[in-house]
Amino acid sequence: MTEGIPVEVLEKRAADERRQLHNSVQELRESVHERLDVKRNVRNHLGTICGAMAVIGLAVGYTVTGVFTRD
Repeated sequence: MTEGIPVEVLEKRAADERRQLHNSVQELRESVHERLDVKRNVRNHLGTICGAMAVIGLAVGYTVTGVFTRD
């Protein structure tokens, strides 16, 4: 299949494919890093996080109070 293709052409294709693969992996790393950035996610969802923490705090407070005020 590749008998008629010169070695230089095959080497150039291989180098191009390696470069393209490297660029794809670099883009994937950047996108994963952006999606998993804790500071950015907290900043974007601060209201939701504060609301959830308030509800959890109230639930824990009522539970602890219930433990100490039982008859």
